[in-house]
Amino acid sequence: MERILSSFRHWLVEQPVVSEFEWKEGETWGASTQFLATTVLTYLSLTLLIHLATSPPRPKSSATPPTPFLLRLISAVHNLILLVLSLIMAVGCTLSTAAQKPDTRWIFCFPPNQTLPRGSVFFWAYVFYLSKILEFIDTLLILLRSNRRLTFLHVYHHAVVVVMCYLWLHTSQSLVPVALVTNASVHTLMYGYYMLCSLGKRPPWKRLVTDCQIVQFVFSFAVSVVMLWFHFTGEGCSGIWGWCFNAVFNASLLVLFIDFHSSNYAGRSKGEREAKSS
Repeated sequence: MERILSSFRHWLVEQPVVSEFEWKEGETWGASTQFLATTVLTYLSLTLLIHLATSPPRPKSSATPPTPFLLRLISAVHNLILLVLSLIMAVGCTLSTAAQKPDTRWIFCFPPNQTLPRGSVFFWAYVFYLSKILEFIDTLLILLRSNRRLTFLHVYHHAVVVVMCYLWLHTSQSLVPVALVTNASVHTLMYGYYMLCSLGKRPPWKRLVTDCQIVQFVFSFAVSVVMLWFHFTGEGCSGIWGWCFNAVFNASLLVLFIDFHSSNYAGRSKGEREAKSS
């Protein structure tokens, strides 16, 4: 076991590309507000155009055609890539946090005016930022599948999460290790579910994925209490304004996910109870 951990640390923490990483505004690829704005606006524009082009009006009585095999295969490969990437980010950031932290407090509260976005933890935050751009392909795959409906929650989440991840790096935001590991872990489960669905094997734990996402947001508020306690009882924590954006975004997502959960599962549970009682 120690040899395995040592190997993981070598590749995910100690490699120069990882350990010597530094986010430099205007120099690192993607490290500019211009890049951020262009990326998000391009995503929203293309999503609208493709949605209009691939959603011609159909008679209500028409049957939904099956998803082409090639599209299902592309979707499965895409989900597998994101599954593996999410798992690597979760493990890499966990090991990097253990190696880089001077004490436990650092996990929740980076020292203000001292923390630069450099080192292995911020390398994985950078990879996480880029992975959110890769996830834009999710939207394209949904639009190309005639039996899938694009939701406001999906587009809103994909567009704004890129801004959130940019602020993680731009402000050296506290709580990045906790947020990254929990989110990447949930996405490992989520993309595993999507991959199996693409292969035609729909697992029975769809509700678990949504439940885990809701728990993740609730957990983020719980650990934020710890960070705020450190912030207001000490010298402060780095990236507090980035955290404010993060908190508002997570609160809005929590409301949307709870609404999604109640719309998709509350009625089903009620129907199941009525069926059992009849």
